Amino acid sequence: MKTIPSAYILFIFSLLIISCASKTTTAAGDADLVVCGDDQVLLLNSRQSGTTPAITWRWQVSEAKTLPAAYQKWMVPLDECKPVRNRSALLLTSSGGGVLLLDIKTRKPLFYAHVPMAHSAALLPGNRVVVALSTHPQGNSIELYSLDQPERRLFRDSLYSGHGVVWNEKYKRLFALGFDELRAYSLKDWESSHPKLQLEEHWKIPSEGGHDLSVIDDERMIVTTHHHVYTFHIPSAGFGDFELLKGRKNIKSANYNPQKKRLLFTQAEESWWTYHIYQRNPDKTITIPDVKLYKTRFF
Repeated sequence: MKTIPSAYILFIFSLLIISCASKTTTAAGDADLVVCGDDQVLLLNSRQSGTTPAITWRWQVSEAKTLPAAYQKWMVPLDECKPVRNRSALLLTSSGGGVLLLDIKTRKPLFYAHVPMAHSAALLPGNRVVVALSTHPQGNSIELYSLDQPERRLFRDSLYSGHGVVWNEKYKRLFALGFDELRAYSLKDWESSHPKLQLEEHWKIPSEGGHDLSVIDDERMIVTTHHHVYTFHIPSAGFGDFELLKGRKNIKSANYNPQKKRLLFTQAEESWWTYHIYQRNPDKTITIPDVKLYKTRFF
């Protein structure tokens, strides 16, 4: 029996790794940004984008044929698009009344729920998702769902004009943003069939109109309101000006990478939407004139 050289085995193993890696990135191409608005979500390569976008992937709500028909209305307009599950899926919400977990490669919904005025969502441990609901007779709250039980709400807590939710793994806390306050929740009875979110702390925002909540790192988040942009330092529970966007109003989404010192944001310029994605370091404005853009995220 012949012995296969170890170098040959290593070579084959390397090819398999490269092949698997390419399969995980093929669907998204070489995208580094995601943006949503109207009935569309797009993945872009900002490095190849000039004033016009280099779109690597595009999905429209009309493609979701496996959803109940009502979701063709409930998922428009899209107002959140978070990359999740190691960039294999997108967590989408719509003020039209829906939340959706979308597989990028297959382009198929993995979870959905009718959630009035949904403005943001976050995946939680234990295969669960939380959604922030803005002003609506059935809104003004955060709601909890299991990803393997579409449309079955597990828990609800009131939060006026819910606009942002972020899970912090280091502190084991869910942070939720409302009109004039930021809250921190712990996970309670999480292994049971009746899990809850328990309010642990809350802080008054320096100005009203809480809109976007995003992560800088384990210790800091960005909070945007109608007229200001702040950082929130978790250990000290303190708000401070986010200097890179100081003086800016109506920031719909703000994202900052502290390692690369890269800033990405959208700002309402046409009523509540914009046609532009703004980036700093490197400075660039990407224009998509056929979509009313709302939020953008690093991909």
